[in-house]
Amino acid sequence: MSIERLQNYIGGQWVDAKADTYHTVLNPATEEVLGECPLSSAAAVDAAVTSAAEAFPAWRKASPVDRVQPLYKLKALLQSHADEMAAIVTRENGKTRAEAMGSVLRGIQMVEVAIGSPSLLMGGMLEDVSTGIDCASIRQPLGVFACIAPFNFPAMVPLWFFPFAVACGNTFVCKPSEQVPFSQKLMWELVDQCDFPPGVLNLVQGGRDVVNALTTHPQVEGVSFVGSSPVARHVYRTAAEHGKRVQALGGAKNFITIMPDADMEAALDAVMASAFGCAGERCLAASIVVPVGGCHEQVRNGLKKRIERMVVGDGSRKGVTLGPLISAAAKERVLGMIDQGIAEGADLVVDGRQTRMPARGFFLGATLFDNVTDEMTIGRDEIFGPVLSIMPADSIETALEYTRRQPLANASSIFTTSGAHGRFWRYGVEASMVGINIGVAAPMAFFGFGGSKESFFGDLKAHGREAYDFFTDRKVVISRW
Repeated sequence: MSIERLQNYIGGQWVDAKADTYHTVLNPATEEVLGECPLSSAAAVDAAVTSAAEAFPAWRKASPVDRVQPLYKLKALLQSHADEMAAIVTRENGKTRAEAMGSVLRGIQMVEVAIGSPSLLMGGMLEDVSTGIDCASIRQPLGVFACIAPFNFPAMVPLWFFPFAVACGNTFVCKPSEQVPFSQKLMWELVDQCDFPPGVLNLVQGGRDVVNALTTHPQVEGVSFVGSSPVARHVYRTAAEHGKRVQALGGAKNFITIMPDADMEAALDAVMASAFGCAGERCLAASIVVPVGGCHEQVRNGLKKRIERMVVGDGSRKGVTLGPLISAAAKERVLGMIDQGIAEGADLVVDGRQTRMPARGFFLGATLFDNVTDEMTIGRDEIFGPVLSIMPADSIETALEYTRRQPLANASSIFTTSGAHGRFWRYGVEASMVGINIGVAAPMAFFGFGGSKESFFGDLKAHGREAYDFFTDRKVVISRW
């Protein structure tokens, strides 16, 4: 069989990338070759940005009401193709079918919120700020924006950005991860049916060269990025040095604290879903669970029992609760972290390497460590895999201090039945997304998404009201007649 080579979508047309090299896209559960993703050149980026820049003046002049009409169509198409999209996400990423569908539905929610842009784009006015002088504040689009998307949520993350950007009157270039390009292929096939003018939305496949071209191109006004903190820092620094707006969402080391007064069964179920959902390959995954006081043994034994009931396998099969990692390299990296945890003295409670797994695919069973400290590699660095560590604390104050010593601050949760404990956590924790009796502190589309400290580089977070600040310039008009 011939292997499909993906194309770019530029100026309303599918075009060959004319790349010198291609990334082989594999199903991580079977190692089946799905296709070849072109590693496009800077010339392809320039063609896409030029097309977007040429489309901007007319798109900017379109009524905000007219600009959201294609989004209505996109939402309807995404809903009717949700099963197909989820199947593609499972095939190229490895998520279980339920996890893939959940991410698709989250993406559709983004489009739904962006459709409300005409209300959220309104400015304000005050008469007689001085004698005979009025002052008005208005929002205006800026031009071409771009996103650099990660492998872990291939259908959802681009929808954090481009619906809001184009609803605000900007044009857009999307670069999906070269490891998972097929969900965005379907996305842009649906976009092509939505009557966006040519050039308003563009897709460029590629790797590092495309990232660097987007972050330095003189006609790109702003860049949105999701990925690891080292790359987020690079994107932020490079794009900012070239005068661009940047929102760069980085890595995470998320803590879940469990108080002795918590509903223990509910807390442990939530920790499991948080830590091992999507094979731990998400920026909201629980990495450290902190049992406070006398509940340490109950937490450890409860997690061990639940892990031993997990079913590892192809996410497209019924009954599977833990899919593969994205690649052989990702699996080797996580295996190396497990080896370091053992070498540094952590107690290995469940060894995921010994789990029954399929012979092919990049599988690794859920792993549990106990008595981890933040001086250990597994207690300090992002793992991005199905590995959970227990870090006992004698008090809620100590638990909070653990989180404050961590340079990554994406999300943090506490399980408790005490309002005082919940308020103490919300008030003192430095992570920007906080859960109280919530395992995955993922905000809805109408709230902002993003961490703090080294988990986020920039000022304005993704989606929510902050999206309208990121994708528009506030202009103040002072007039006297």
